Amino acid sequence: MGGAGLGLAAGCAVLTCAIAAVMVGHRVRSRRRWGRAVALVREFEEACATSVGRLRQVVDAMAVEMHAGLASEGGSKLRMLLTFIDNLPDGSEEGTYYALDLGGTNFRVLQIQFSGKGSMILTHRVQRQPISQELMTGTREELFNFIASTLKQFVQREDDGIDQIPDVRKDLGFTFSFPVRQLSVSSGVLIKWTKGFSIKDAVGKDVAQCLNEAMLKTGLNMRVVALVNDTVGTLALGHYYDVDTVAAVIIGTGTNACYLERTDAIIKYQGLLTNSGDMVVNMEWGNFWSSHLPRTPYDISLDDESPNRNDQGFEKMISGMYLGEIVRRVLHRMAEESDIFPDAVQNLSVPFVLRTPLMAAMHEDDSPDLREVGRILEDHLKISGVSLKARRLLVRVCDIVTRRAARLAAAGIVGILKKIGRDGSAGVASGRTKGKPRRTVVAVEGGLYVGYSMFRDYLNEAVAEILGEEVAPYVCLRVCEDGSGTGAAVLAAAYSSNR
Repeated sequence: MGGAGLGLAAGCAVLTCAIAAVMVGHRVRSRRRWGRAVALVREFEEACATSVGRLRQVVDAMAVEMHAGLASEGGSKLRMLLTFIDNLPDGSEEGTYYALDLGGTNFRVLQIQFSGKGSMILTHRVQRQPISQELMTGTREELFNFIASTLKQFVQREDDGIDQIPDVRKDLGFTFSFPVRQLSVSSGVLIKWTKGFSIKDAVGKDVAQCLNEAMLKTGLNMRVVALVNDTVGTLALGHYYDVDTVAAVIIGTGTNACYLERTDAIIKYQGLLTNSGDMVVNMEWGNFWSSHLPRTPYDISLDDESPNRNDQGFEKMISGMYLGEIVRRVLHRMAEESDIFPDAVQNLSVPFVLRTPLMAAMHEDDSPDLREVGRILEDHLKISGVSLKARRLLVRVCDIVTRRAARLAAAGIVGILKKIGRDGSAGVASGRTKGKPRRTVVAVEGGLYVGYSMFRDYLNEAVAEILGEEVAPYVCLRVCEDGSGTGAAVLAAAYSSNR
């Protein structure tokens, strides 16, 4: 071989070695970046840990905060609001009653006929009506006149063929899902508007009275006999079907809970008397907080950037409004510090771009190649070319966030049971003595629990773990849908002067 040939061979060898070195270096860097992504997920998982021991600490904290909230105004992050509901339906309600559900850009009117025995509903009619932007920002008279007019038309149409006594006043349950200071079972003053409403002359007014006046003006012989929120309606409907129902929880876009409390335990209103000796308390539990909640840097940054910083801490960890956003924040950091999501940093930097229903769909993708995960990444986040192992890591992040949320919600539920002596403990906090567990039903509503099977399974599993094998069989979580509609109607029946 000549000198030129040797030189060429040597050059090729050098080039080959250089290429090999580059490839090896690329593999090493790729492994390091993958390792960093895995490490971030592992750190996050450890920070979100919800051992049974920790969950029981959350249970105790919830019960303590409930006590504090009942003892004095402002004594707790939990507001523990009186509802003046002391008489829950029991399945014996009879007759035709109405409900109005106002909580967003649409309202619903319902007519429901109860059989009077066996918790049976004979007829259920409903109409949904949109509310224009003009009405949402106009005057209270315009809004309530429109609602009353819609109600009157609905009643006239649906009353045909129903055996009703002419000129007898009809009773209405009014679900008003805005902040209200309750004055009685059938009255309450609007504290502030949310959800895009801004009717200034309604703030500080009794919303039930506003509706009553509007119905009178339209010639509709109907009055509000129960003013409630959706959580109280869910408890009422649960109790209508099963009298062992003592609490209700909504876990959807937002979250809240209410329960049946002894009136003598409501210390901040000493001398409060009710016929039953009990009253439904609206907890507003989304604002619960405890140092035992497993908070991560992602939760802290979410709270810091939210319009209600340092408020609704529990809600921000367990409700559908925020779960997808927590996952997005984790994925964004993974994209910044690794290459598992090619060119995705900018797409993942948009707050709330990953909604919880999309997160749930990825989490529940059981296809071998995680096809649905890939589709959502491409269609909704504009991220393509994500490897199968990266998609699996993403699903793991979804699982961590969902599992933590469900288990914390479970601890909150058991905290309520502990407060009222239904958790099988000695009952020191509630003043009750330990005895045989009583059958206890908790009504649950909301898309996160009803429609997200993995969330529901994690929550049910955690409730059983916390309670233990002796008590868990006595506690039932029962899906109870449409508390804001049917629940309000059955409360109208329970509080009707026509009974």
